[in-house]
Amino acid sequence: MSHKLDGLVHTQMAVAVSSGSSNCECYGNVRGTPVRRRRRVFVQTETGCVLGMDLDRSDNAHTVKRRLQLALNVPTDERSLTFGDVILKNDLSAIQNDSQLLLTKNVMHRSLSTPCLSPTGRILQQRDQSGPIEILGCSSHCARTKELVKVIMKAIKNGVDPIPVHGGLGGAYYFRNSRGESVAIVKPTDEEPFAPNNPKGFVGKALGQPGLKPSVRVGETGFREVAAYLLDYDQFANVPPTVLVKITHSIFNVNDDVNGNNFESRKNVSKIASLQQFIPHDFDASDHGPSSFPVATVHRIGILDIRIFNTDRHAGNLLVQKLNRVGGFCQMELIPIDHGLCLPESLEDPYFEWIHWPQASIPFSEDELEYIKNLDPVCDSDMLRKELPMIREACLRVLVLCTIFLKEAASFGLCLSEIGEMMSREFSRQEEQPSELEVVCIEAKRMIANSDMSVFEAKGGEDYMFDIDSEDLEGVLFPQMSLDFLNKGLFCSGSKGASDHYPLSMLADMSKEEWILFLEKFKELLYPAFANHRSSSTGQIQRQRLGTSCQF
Repeated sequence: MSHKLDGLVHTQMAVAVSSGSSNCECYGNVRGTPVRRRRRVFVQTETGCVLGMDLDRSDNAHTVKRRLQLALNVPTDERSLTFGDVILKNDLSAIQNDSQLLLTKNVMHRSLSTPCLSPTGRILQQRDQSGPIEILGCSSHCARTKELVKVIMKAIKNGVDPIPVHGGLGGAYYFRNSRGESVAIVKPTDEEPFAPNNPKGFVGKALGQPGLKPSVRVGETGFREVAAYLLDYDQFANVPPTVLVKITHSIFNVNDDVNGNNFESRKNVSKIASLQQFIPHDFDASDHGPSSFPVATVHRIGILDIRIFNTDRHAGNLLVQKLNRVGGFCQMELIPIDHGLCLPESLEDPYFEWIHWPQASIPFSEDELEYIKNLDPVCDSDMLRKELPMIREACLRVLVLCTIFLKEAASFGLCLSEIGEMMSREFSRQEEQPSELEVVCIEAKRMIANSDMSVFEAKGGEDYMFDIDSEDLEGVLFPQMSLDFLNKGLFCSGSKGASDHYPLSMLADMSKEEWILFLEKFKELLYPAFANHRSSSTGQIQRQRLGTSCQF
C-alpha cells in the first residue's frame, strides 16, 4: 500500500528520535514486526488531517505546529495545539505516549518570546514509518484487538478491502478477514455527524465543537466507545472489544470542499478512528419484542448505561443473538454497541430504551448488587486518565456522579427502572422538566453557595455547573429552596422552550475543593430523594418523557 497522500492529506512525515521504547504498536510495516518508539503522539487538524510524530525532549508546541504545517500544508497561524481541556502554549513534557492532540482555531496569537525551532531538512525527508493500522494506547485491555488487527492486515494484503456501512448518520466501515467476513467496524472521528468529512451530508462543524449532543463534541465519540469497553469490567455487559487506532486506507471519505482542495478518488487517507470487533448477530432489539430478553442481560446493560450516563441507548444499538433453544423457547443474548454519546460533559437528558421494559422493574440479584457495591468511581477515573489521556475532566465527573448515584440507589433498594426514571427528564405542560438527579445536584450546589464557597459569585454569576439560565436562578438556587422542592416538582416558568432553560455548562468549572464538597452534599440529599421518589411513584401512572434517540 502506498503512503503517498495527495490533496488534503499529504505525505506524512515524522521526526526521528533517539533510542527508547513506547507502548505503541504498528501493523503492516516493512519488516512485519511492531515498531517501538518513545513518546509518539498523533496530531489532528480541525478538518481531520492526521500526522503521527515522535517527540524529542527539545520539542515544544511551536515545533510541532511547524512540522504539521510542513507535512500537511495546513495553516497554523492563529491556531493552538490542545490536549483535552489544556491549551499547549509551549512545554510538552507532560504529554503522554499515544496522546491525541488537536490543532484548533482560537483568538490566541503566536508568542514572540518563544523561538519556533524549524526541523532540519534531513528530518523532514523522513516519512512516518507506521503501518496502515496503529493502535493508540496499547495495554493489557486490547490483547484481543491486537489479534484482530493482524487478521485485518492479512486480508488487506490479500486484496480484501473494507466496505462502507450505509446506515446511521456517521461514516463507518466494515473491515473483513481473508474469507470476506466482517470482523471489525471502524468509525473515523472526522466522519462523525457534523464533522468535516462526514460522507452522508451531515457537515458544518469543526472538530472540537458541540455535536449531535451539545455536551459531546465533534470528533470525541471514538474515545467514548473505548471508555465504555474499558469500564465494562469482566465483560459484565458484554461490550465488544474496542480501541482507538490511526488507520490508513483509500476507502475513507474526504469531502472535496474541505479547505477548497480537490481530491482524486482512491487515495490513501490516514484517520483517527475507533475500531470495534464486529459481533455476528441475528437482528437488533428493534426487530424483536423485549419479553424474551434475559433479565440479567437487561440489568447488566442498564447498570453500564447508568454509570456512563448513556444519552443514546436505543433498540438499534442492542444486537440480539439467538442461543440454544430450551424447551419451546429460544434464548436470546444482547450485545450493546454504539457508546459514542456516553460520558457527556454535563448532565442532560439520557435515553434508556430499557426504562419501561418489564425486566427493568425486577429487583437486582445478589450478584448484581455485589458488582455495583464493588464499583469504585475514583479508580475508574484514574484508569481512564491513564488509558485515554485526552478525556476531559468534566466527563470523568459525570462518571463519578452517576456511579455514586447508582451505588446509593441500589443500596436503598431501587430497581433499574426507578433509577433510570430519576435520571430522565419529564415532559409536562409543554415544557421539559429537570430530572430528579438534576434537582438533587441543584440543591447540593445551593448548599455549597450557602457554605461560603460562593462559587457563583467567584465566577461573576456567569458560569453554572448545570444548564440553567441565570434569569431563572432567582427562584431556584437561593436559600428559600429546600427539599420540599423535590415534592413540588417545579422548575420551569413562563413559556420558554426547553432549550432556553438548559444552556450548556461544564462540570469542570468547579475547583477540586468545591467538587469534593459538592459530592458530600450530593450524598446527603440522595436518600431523601429516593424516599420521595418511591412514595410519589406509588400508584402513579407512567410519566411522559421527552428523551429522544440520535440513532447514532
